[in-house]
Amino acid sequence: MKLSDIAQPIHGHLEKFEEVFRNSIRSNIGLVDLVAKYIFRQKGKKVRPILVLLSADLCGGVNEKSYRGATLVEILHTATLVHDDVVDNADTRRGLASINAIWKNKIAVLMGDYLLSRGPPSGA
Repeated sequence: MKLSDIAQPIHGHLEKFEEVFRNSIRSNIGLVDLVAKYIFRQKGKKVRPILVLLSADLCGGVNEKSYRGATLVEILHTATLVHDDVVDNADTRRGLASINAIWKNKIAVLMGDYLLSRGPPSGA
């Protein structure tokens, strides 16, 4: 069974999740927003958000708090990957150049820290 088959029951919710996630890592600071957009282009499998949304669907339905939880989990995961690439001196992540390969370690560490400080707006 493929991950897309597992995620099929919440397919529409994943589209909303993507929007909440994208909005949650945006910034008014040019360089931070540029890196955030690059991170968003690095399409991962989204296993964690899928599990959060499937669990919510089983327990009464997906709602705004479900999107918030899925987004927080994905932001935490993404931040740890950005930091991990610095530690490992990785050149690629998800088939694209890693943040540290493009913008160097200082920017990558600060971007990972920025992600750790983020969460979806309270209204999301």
